[in-house]
Amino acid sequence: MTIEINNESGHEVDEQVLLRLMEHNLAELHVSPDADVAIVLVDEGAMESLHVQWMDEPGPTDVLSFPMDELRPGTEDSPTPAGLLGDIVLCPAVAETQAVAAKHSTQDELILLTTHGLLHLLGFDHAEPDEEREMFGLQRELIAGFQAVERRRRA
Repeated sequence: MTIEINNESGHEVDEQVLLRLMEHNLAELHVSPDADVAIVLVDEGAMESLHVQWMDEPGPTDVLSFPMDELRPGTEDSPTPAGLLGDIVLCPAVAETQAVAAKHSTQDELILLTTHGLLHLLGFDHAEPDEEREMFGLQRELIAGFQAVERRRRA
């Protein structure tokens, strides 16, 4: 599995945490070890450009996902086939602002946004109430599982 992380944001980000998060989440979602995904961290100007270009909405946003091969989560018996999951674009500056409002760390916000972006790459959405319940429930489960693994790793 190739997980590429490219920080172009100018913000210091613990890329190893994001790498471990992606490894954890991809394993939990039974994605093939031969699947590829990229995480790009950008500044507010670059994120605003992408937000306008792809969503036709003004201002920077926190996360954008660009799926490639339209892969879906697998199962233990039938993992997702190999392929390109796509790109997750994060804006640490926006994440930092949201983290303050949510009263948690910027790292916690980036964990949430990265997980959210991955679920979008795998076809999840939150446009309808039932989709939102499913996606956000899975997002909470993945993050809780990752946090438990991280606590054991540090112990």
